[in-house]
Amino acid sequence: MLTLERLRADHADAVLAFERENREYFARTVPDRGDTYFDPAGFAARHEALLAEQDAGVCHFHVVLDDGGRLVGRINLVDVEEESAELGYRVGEFAAGKGVATAAVAEMCRVAPTTYGLTSLVAKTTLDNLASRTVLERNAFIAVGDVTISGEPGVRYRRALLPQG
Repeated sequence: MLTLERLRADHADAVLAFERENREYFARTVPDRGDTYFDPAGFAARHEALLAEQDAGVCHFHVVLDDGGRLVGRINLVDVEEESAELGYRVGEFAAGKGVATAAVAEMCRVAPTTYGLTSLVAKTTLDNLASRTVLERNAFIAVGDVTISGEPGVRYRRALLPQG
């Protein structure tokens, strides 16, 4: 069982540890965030900035916890505008291939309409990131166009969300 928790100030240490532990793994499929991101002072400032964006309602950041309370991933809604947001997610290497990303995206699609008033989500990934494409397609995201991500060919997805009764 997975739990999504809205990002809080007290998550900072766990998030930094998660990002450091998985830096090389993430860099295989997405651009590296750079050394400043992983420096404790730089990370603390970035974490505070994310919380400010969240408080302003333009983004909604979450940690993904396993049933033992271990941080196994992150899932975010960014650029919230006109009842839509862009979905982003990452799962640690130790949890990859175990359905964690698929379950976290499914849960976000379930809560986003009622918690955040969203009616659709968009997402994008590179063509060579088969795992991410599979997660989106398993969660009823439909490919709607081509994009370029950090110079690499990619695909943009969209999913309509239904209000939960």
